[in-house]
Amino acid sequence: MAQGTQISGAKKAAILVCLLGEDAASSVYKNLSDQDVERLTQEIGELQTINAQTALQILEEYHKLTLTQDYMAQGGSDYAKRLLVKAFGEDGARSLMEQVARSQEMSAGKLDSLQKSDPQQLAKFLESEHPQTIALILAHLDSKQACTLLMRLPEAVRAEAVTRLAQLRQFSPDVAQKVSLVLHNRLQSLGEQSRHAYAGLKGVADMLNRLEPNAARSILEVIEKHDAKVAVNIRNLMFTFEDFLGVPETGIRELLAHLDKKTLAMALKGASEDMRSHVFKSMSSRAVEMLKEDIEILGPVRSKEVSKAQQEVVAIARKMEAKESWR
Repeated sequence: MAQGTQISGAKKAAILVCLLGEDAASSVYKNLSDQDVERLTQEIGELQTINAQTALQILEEYHKLTLTQDYMAQGGSDYAKRLLVKAFGEDGARSLMEQVARSQEMSAGKLDSLQKSDPQQLAKFLESEHPQTIALILAHLDSKQACTLLMRLPEAVRAEAVTRLAQLRQFSPDVAQKVSLVLHNRLQSLGEQSRHAYAGLKGVADMLNRLEPNAARSILEVIEKHDAKVAVNIRNLMFTFEDFLGVPETGIRELLAHLDKKTLAMALKGASEDMRSHVFKSMSSRAVEMLKEDIEILGPVRSKEVSKAQQEVVAIARKMEAKESWR
């Protein structure tokens, strides 16, 4: 690698990973998206001999950027700039601050500050935010986290946020970028997120399937009052426990093979007679008798426990469906 050759950011990352060694490289890879792993691996594969001068240059740049990020975390940009000016001069400080700022903006574009954040803390942060902003946040969480966050928000904003989440494909990318950058700057202390987008009618249906039935019903009723078409589209994509009535016996048998007996018994404890009969038809007479005994042994149970078991059954079915191994 000739001196003075402009080195791309990806190539610098590849050189740095090689210089840091296998253990460090392994840790780096665990925190990258599949796309970044593929690109970094390709860059590493194309590397030739790294001369000492280039290696020193990359390590020094990495060290300076690490210092800059540490300084900013300790006392903000003004504090960081003062220390950097003393160490590297005005031009050096300005260059480092700009590089770190660009890196933060790129992370913000992916809303990298949400996945590991505490839902209760995040809900408190979002209480006064516009429903469109809340929808953007929900879109970048997985279904379980989105469900948890939604139930911690004030009831008055839930339905509006869900409606906007269902329509999020129409959300302007430019606006999303600006909102995400502001949120990134305000959420730095709340952790980091994996790069995952969860939006649109299908995403809303998945999320509502995880809510308590009464909560999901309440949200859909409010949405229906404002936009009946959106509510119908969401309902059409939702799958509830009673929808298993439409699943053929072969599908039910395959599902039963993946279910814990206690979970199945609890789920059927609060199911309709039609639902029980449909499940029983897919089982041997001996297995039906044993299941009926398990249901009877449960005695009185809370509706919350039944709902939880039914949601678990639906979740398992959806996983099987995603793998194209069911129905």
